[in-house]
Amino acid sequence: MTLAIRPATTADLPLICELIRDLAEYEKLAHEVRFDAAVLREKLFGPRPYAEVVIGEIDGLAMGFALFFHNFSTFEGRPGIYLEDLFVRPNARGSGLGKALLAHLASLAVERDCARLEWSVLDWNSPAIGFYQALGARAMDDWTVMRMDGDALARLGASARVSAA
Repeated sequence: MTLAIRPATTADLPLICELIRDLAEYEKLAHEVRFDAAVLREKLFGPRPYAEVVIGEIDGLAMGFALFFHNFSTFEGRPGIYLEDLFVRPNARGSGLGKALLAHLASLAVERDCARLEWSVLDWNSPAIGFYQALGARAMDDWTVMRMDGDALARLGASARVSAA
């Protein structure tokens, strides 16, 4: 068995879309998937990419992916990598591909002088939590993830009256 991690290309867009939908199904969040493939292509592969994707392969077959982007720690004064999504198809779990994807991101973080690699995990996903802890990750129990989207985001954005000058 040969594991390989490679950067995604625009030709991988249908595969990325499929893997995102598979991840959403696994996380019981399929109803939340609203992306438009053309917009996703622009945001991943356009002139100003907002995120990067790597594809995990086993014997040449795409079996997983990781989508990530840079954040910044003011306390560290250095960038970090935020892992938005990591997914390995169920029939490939236990193959080492998940660890290989995370190791690849850790290597990129070190290479890019990042202070840390961070991600969120659903609290009910105990197999993933155990997997991450076995690799040395720790839960940030003192933090709560906050999100603003939809109408609330639009309302707050519309209230911005401060000049950018």
